[in-house]
Amino acid sequence: MGYCLNKTLLSIPQTWNKLIAHMNNSTSSNLLICHVNLAKGFRGGERQTQLLIQALADTGVPQILIARSDSPLHSKLAGTAGLSHVAVSKPYFTAVVKVAKLKPSILHAHDAKAAQWAFLYSLIYKTRYLITRRVPNPLGRNFVTRAVYRNAAAVVALSNAIKCCVNTLLAGIEVRIIPSMYASFPVDKEEVARLQKRYTGKFVIGHIGALVNRHKGQAVAIEAARLVAEKYPDIHFVFLGAGEDEQWLRKLADGLSNVEFVGFVADVGNWIAAFDLFVFPSYQEGLGSTLLDVMQGGCPIIASATDGILDVIEHEVNGLLVPAGNPEKLTAAIEQLYADPGMCRQLTGAGLQRLGLYSPQQIASRYHNLYLSLCNDKRR
Repeated sequence: MGYCLNKTLLSIPQTWNKLIAHMNNSTSSNLLICHVNLAKGFRGGERQTQLLIQALADTGVPQILIARSDSPLHSKLAGTAGLSHVAVSKPYFTAVVKVAKLKPSILHAHDAKAAQWAFLYSLIYKTRYLITRRVPNPLGRNFVTRAVYRNAAAVVALSNAIKCCVNTLLAGIEVRIIPSMYASFPVDKEEVARLQKRYTGKFVIGHIGALVNRHKGQAVAIEAARLVAEKYPDIHFVFLGAGEDEQWLRKLADGLSNVEFVGFVADVGNWIAAFDLFVFPSYQEGLGSTLLDVMQGGCPIIASATDGILDVIEHEVNGLLVPAGNPEKLTAAIEQLYADPGMCRQLTGAGLQRLGLYSPQQIASRYHNLYLSLCNDKRR
């Protein structure tokens, strides 16, 4: 697959330089955005938090990051211009006074614990907060959850599926949709060539994600590997990532020479460039930001027709959609694209044309405009 971004990415409606000028000419200098992410570890939500902070920093917006003391966000964002770090430990509310001294304009909560923290801070200091909801799970029906969401100045969902989940419990709340952004993973041509040589004569089907089957559905892909093994001996499945189900999934794949578990890799962009096809048989996805990275890498996609994936993939336009939990349908879609390189090129081309909607520049601009509107509303 292609190593570089397609030229269509160069036609993003608003160039990055124009966006920077627009932000700098606005009231950005009056903003101090406080991002709160209290999640453990580093998964999709934390990567999106990192990407947003970096994109906003490029425009000169001053920011604060509140994250657990052991959060990888601190090291990944070390040296980011205009960013202050506040490392917190349990109980997290002890950081409230420390943050208050920095006088943030607005709080942006990136996970459930962060939303509760922002709610508490708002009760004390009257600072407005917004919540980005990233998962399509039903909201808790307890009083605290209702209060946290009803008192937010804004609620943002990554997809229509998540918006519906919020509105199912809290009818009448306005939920804005701002999707995830692609990560622009670096690609080393020499390393890609090495990977392609490693799989010479193979049609490589890749999967990237935490090895948690109840969410990501890797067992469905393993069963598809079993179904194609005899008929297509050159098809090879490669799973990138680690997780709680790794040993169980490895055992499930015992005896299958066409299944390989590589583990966690740092050079994701190189692997995407080396894949011939990407499968994403998830049972549940808020949006599936990995799909954006795969689209950027020019790799055709087969994904489950579920949740936020439906906001990203349009069947037979920029990917193929199959029912979640159905290895037979997944196998049929694999066979279809294996036999039709022309359709693969059509799907990847359409995917590249849509990437402007998910660029860091575009998403940072949308959040920046939301911050400004919330702050302006408060002053009225």
